Amino acid sequence: MASAMVYDENFNQRFESYEPLKRSVDDFDGLRRTRYQFSSDKGQKLTGYLYSSGEDQHGIIVMAHGFGGGGHNSYMDFANYFAHHGYHVFAYDATGNDESEGDGVGGLPQGVADLDYAISFVRDSGHFPNLPMVLFGHSWGAYSVSNVLTYHPEVKAVIACSGFNASSDLFASEGKKQAGNAIYAMMPFVRLHEWHRFGKYASNTALDGFSKSNAAVMIVHSFDDEIVPAEYGYETYLKHYRDDPRFTFVSFEDQGHDDYFQGAYADAFNSEFDQWRASLDYDPNDPANKERFAKDKAAYIDTNLDRKQWSNSLNDDLFKHFVDFYDSHTA
Repeated sequence: MASAMVYDENFNQRFESYEPLKRSVDDFDGLRRTRYQFSSDKGQKLTGYLYSSGEDQHGIIVMAHGFGGGGHNSYMDFANYFAHHGYHVFAYDATGNDESEGDGVGGLPQGVADLDYAISFVRDSGHFPNLPMVLFGHSWGAYSVSNVLTYHPEVKAVIACSGFNASSDLFASEGKKQAGNAIYAMMPFVRLHEWHRFGKYASNTALDGFSKSNAAVMIVHSFDDEIVPAEYGYETYLKHYRDDPRFTFVSFEDQGHDDYFQGAYADAFNSEFDQWRASLDYDPNDPANKERFAKDKAAYIDTNLDRKQWSNSLNDDLFKHFVDFYDSHTA
C-alpha cells in the first residue's frame, strides 16, 4: 500500500503545459495542423494533431512526448522541423495531459498504451495517408516508442532520446536519490502495482520491443543526464546491440536530459534567464516566495522572449541527422 501511494504521488498526476511558454501554430511559418480525437485503452479520449507543410511527404512520424511538462505542445518545434523536411507528424497529448481526458496519467506504462492506440488510429482510421511509419520519443516518450515495437511490426524506424528500458527504472532512479539502495526493497511492490493497473503494458520493456521488431533504432543520450541516468537506457541497450547494424548510438557528455535539442537562441535565452534569476533580491527556491517568483518569471518571459526565434531554435545538425536516419528507412 505504501509503495502504491508513493508511486501515485509521483506519477498519477495531471499535467498542463506552462502557459507563458506555450507554443502556437502561428509561431511557425507554413505549418498546418488538423485536430483529431481517438480513444485509448480505458475509453478515455485523447487529442492529437496532424502537422504538415508542403506536399512532398514521404513518411509519417508518430511522436510521444515526455513526462511532467504537459502534452505535446513543448515539442511543436520538433513537429515543425520534421514537417518542413518531408514528413507528416502526428503528435498527441497522453492521458492526463493538456487537451486529453484523464484525472491523472496513472503511471508510466500508460504512455505505451496511449502510443499503441495512437499508432492503430493512424494506421486504421482512414484519416491519414498510407505512408511508411516511424516513431520519435523523448524521455517517457522514448520509453514508450521502444516498448510499443512489441505490438507494431509495421514501424520502420525509431528515434529514442533520453529514454529508459522499464517503467520501474524511473521510479528506482528518483527513489535512489531520496532513499539510497533501500528503494530496491520497494521495487517488487511497485511492479505488482503496475501489473494490476496496466497488465501487459507494465511487464514489457524496451529490450522486449527491440527483440520483436525489425525497425531501425537510434538511441540518443547524454551521460550527465540526472533525470534518466544512462545506465537505465543507453548503457543497457549498448550491451545488447553494440554490434547490431540496426542500431545507431549517439551520445553526449554534458547535455543533460534535453539540452542537445537546443539551438543558439534557446541556449542564449536560458543563460540570460539564469543570470536574471541569480540577480533577484529574494530566494526563488524558498516556498514562501513561490507565487512571487511565478509572477516575476512569467513577466520576464513575456518581456524578453522572442517567440519566433525561440520556436525555431533547434540543433540543426542533430535534427538533420534525425531526418537522414528516417529518410534511409522510408525510401
